[in-house]
Amino acid sequence: MTMKKASASPPAEPEENDLLPEYRFDYQQAKPNRFASETARKRLTVALDEEVAAVFTTPESVNRALRALIEVVPPTQGAKKG
Repeated sequence: MTMKKASASPPAEPEENDLLPEYRFDYQQAKPNRFASETARKRLTVALDEEVAAVFTTPESVNRALRALIEVVPPTQGAKKG
């Protein structure tokens, strides 16, 4: 069994300006998002400080801690109950 030798030519270099200054999206050809039902639930993203993120490593742990805090802290005026 023999092995083929790799090509000796160097790899092609990308063009210097391969991005267009503007792209036009054809909305007539757009299709509905098949994953939309997975993200239908409203979510809020927040940034945690490093020391907080070290303790609360999952969204579930953050939510569990916040729900426990909600139980012990009286609601403030104007707060929504949901």
